[in-house]
Amino acid sequence: MTAIIEYLPLILFFAVYKFADIFWATGVLILASLIQMTHQYIKHKKVSRRHWVFFAVAVVLGGLTIAFQDEHYIMWKATIVYGLTGAALLVSRYFFNKNLVKSALEGVLKQVAEKENAELAIELPEKDCDQLNLFWAGLLFFISGLNLYIAYNFSLDFWVNFKVFGFITITFLAIIYTLFKVHKYFPEDEAQS
Repeated sequence: MTAIIEYLPLILFFAVYKFADIFWATGVLILASLIQMTHQYIKHKKVSRRHWVFFAVAVVLGGLTIAFQDEHYIMWKATIVYGLTGAALLVSRYFFNKNLVKSALEGVLKQVAEKENAELAIELPEKDCDQLNLFWAGLLFFISGLNLYIAYNFSLDFWVNFKVFGFITITFLAIIYTLFKVHKYFPEDEAQS
């Protein structure tokens, strides 16, 4: 259910685009982002900065798209969000000495441990976490630029399809790489007698 809520704006954007047009899809994207934030607030009593940023960018660029009937504004959303996220990874690491990728990995591992009622103490080396932080920052900047390239060099249909399926595929492969990089630090299951 959480995965559906996480991808709800993207799923609805794609579906409405296929059955209506980019302007209706943009309106639904804004509404779905608001629903996503409401769900997060009800469930956790707070809304993450990431969702606030996504929502703000969707409202501003989506509003411009609808007001001026120009799809190019909404096409910039992915570029801005991915670019800001890549910049946040670098700024937080090199100016505030905080590795957001390491924090995210530790948060996921903590959730897994809580679900399994186990203690999961994993020490991820700084070197590997720094490499992953740079990898994700570089990937996000790449996706940011790729979005603009596709938006201005291909059809609107191709851009929408790539935004949904291409970005999800790239992200999935990056997650696989990340897991491959850190799996050696996971504790091995104890042999059962």
